[in-house]
Amino acid sequence: MTTDQAVLVLRLAAPLQSWGGPSRYNRRDTLLQPTKSGTLGLLAAADGRSRETSLSDLLGLHLGVRVDQPGTLLRDYHTVSDHRGLPLPSAKVDAKGLQKKTSPAKYTGVTQRYYLQEAVFTPVLRGPAPLLAGLEHAVRQPVFPLSLGRRSCPPTGPVSLGLRPDADLQEVLVRLKAGADAPGTPARRRGFRVTHRTADQQIGWLLKQADRHGFTIPIAPTTEPAPGLRIDEPLVPAPAVALTTRDILRFHKRTGGPRVTVSTATFQGRLRVTNPDTLRDALLTPQG
Repeated sequence: MTTDQAVLVLRLAAPLQSWGGPSRYNRRDTLLQPTKSGTLGLLAAADGRSRETSLSDLLGLHLGVRVDQPGTLLRDYHTVSDHRGLPLPSAKVDAKGLQKKTSPAKYTGVTQRYYLQEAVFTPVLRGPAPLLAGLEHAVRQPVFPLSLGRRSCPPTGPVSLGLRPDADLQEVLVRLKAGADAPGTPARRRGFRVTHRTADQQIGWLLKQADRHGFTIPIAPTTEPAPGLRIDEPLVPAPAVALTTRDILRFHKRTGGPRVTVSTATFQGRLRVTNPDTLRDALLTPQG
């Protein structure tokens, strides 16, 4: 049976992303995964559509999102001021509908902006094949710069992973994760490993190695606040280890060969040796 429907697969990855939810004024939150409005906005920018152009033909697209790497939440301390040195406008308006100046005059405003750090998502959109084919071409050669929620968040790497035959969105996401992208796609001869990119993932990896490699990481001591001082949140016991430096190394094993990317992490803290022989073997044998 033939169908005029298709599925467009995208990859949204960047150091920072922000997908606005129901927030306004001085606090701008982010949702934990791409929104449909944000995804359609990206496609519209790639297609060269202005803010005034109708997006009615895109509203019928069905969206599904797979969270490959959730990332971590970042709060940005952000200030706003008028470059001319004028007082900031207030939220009130006068009889003419113009914003009033702040009274007393306020020259700097503090806002809170939230971002997702090092998150990776795989959105898939299902809809008319001709429409998605045009959008897929636009994403590969965008008219306007692409951004992941905000202009300060450009994507890293190719955004389009191509078109797929018509199928249920959940089925497409499962097939992508299993490596079976489309019928007839040759299987990889060798697999690849996805690195632990965030600080929490890298510390979590170290903690998982402890028991089977002959050591434990004790809990760091907590110090109660000085008399008269108050803490906003209760102290939570945590392992006595910190991530001090992180780096990404890229190289080729041979001239013209595939590029290898390695993420490195340096930890500092305390550990307690429980099995010297097992720990010695672990230190002398590469771990992954």
